[in-house]
Amino acid sequence: MRTPGRVVFIGAVHEAAPALSALLESDAEVDAVFTLPAARAGSSSGFVDLAPLAQRHRVPVIHAEDINAPSIVAHIQRLHPDLVVVVGWTRLLGKQLLSIPPRGCIGFHASLLPRHRGRAPVNWAILRGETRTGNTMFMLTPEADMGDIVDQRVVGIEDDDTCADVYAKVGAAGAEMLRTHLTALLAGAAIRMPQTAGDAEPLRKRTPAMGITAWDRPARDVHNWIRALTLPYPGAFSHVRERKVMLWCSAVPGPDEPAGVPGSIMSCDAQGMRVGTRDGSLLVTAVSDAGASPQPAHRWFEHAGLAPGAAFDPVDELTARWALGAGPAPVISSRW
Repeated sequence: MRTPGRVVFIGAVHEAAPALSALLESDAEVDAVFTLPAARAGSSSGFVDLAPLAQRHRVPVIHAEDINAPSIVAHIQRLHPDLVVVVGWTRLLGKQLLSIPPRGCIGFHASLLPRHRGRAPVNWAILRGETRTGNTMFMLTPEADMGDIVDQRVVGIEDDDTCADVYAKVGAAGAEMLRTHLTALLAGAAIRMPQTAGDAEPLRKRTPAMGITAWDRPARDVHNWIRALTLPYPGAFSHVRERKVMLWCSAVPGPDEPAGVPGSIMSCDAQGMRVGTRDGSLLVTAVSDAGASPQPAHRWFEHAGLAPGAAFDPVDELTARWALGAGPAPVISSRW
């Protein structure tokens, strides 16, 4: 016997796949999956093509640039869903779309709301050195990240976790919550807890230019910076001799790393490229030129024709503060 309930799914990025799998494995009737066109993959960090998964379950896939476009809203109205599930969609749903399903629209946010409302919550949590975040299942409203909470799960952030690692944990937590509460959501019986207002401004949107790396910071902070912004995001970067260098991976710094001038390349061997920081140094293990795939740092170093003593460009205080989410945007260099 099937659970009485029809579901429409909207999603596009990494956390969406586990949630969609949970839905497709349930007794709910998944009538359609709305996702971004594959052509948008390059401009959407963490994009995942949901079409193969949906098609294996014979669920129609509709590609939508704008989920609030009249034609898309009309399409969803014709499906008469009881519930809409939204995972990893960066645009807010409009009031007309939100009003369609009688059981509402359920969404997820990669933090423990009301903490870290806003954009890129996992990336911000890592680069700020936090050791835990979470995933919140909540009812969507016209206001961003403000609806009633249905459930939350804590997600730990290990010292060597990248943004991709943490988003994978977040996605698994979301799928688990969906399995736990789907029947109650479809019955209109899910327990809901109103959110408090919170005590902080929403997190800012991050842009690729904000990956500029200031080496005059503690080694742990630079390590957090690199792993917070690495693939599938645009990446941290720095410049040496007018050359833009993408910084993809670094080793967790220990308490007794050798000291060096911030930004100076102290050495490079098979283990990585050691760069000076404010309180010591950091071993950078994977880098690339802009637009190229990551490679071991020592191979890039050899091909670049550099020698120990070369130095990455310093970053002025205004730019460094802006990249950390504080202060106004500086004049952006064309080479960024």
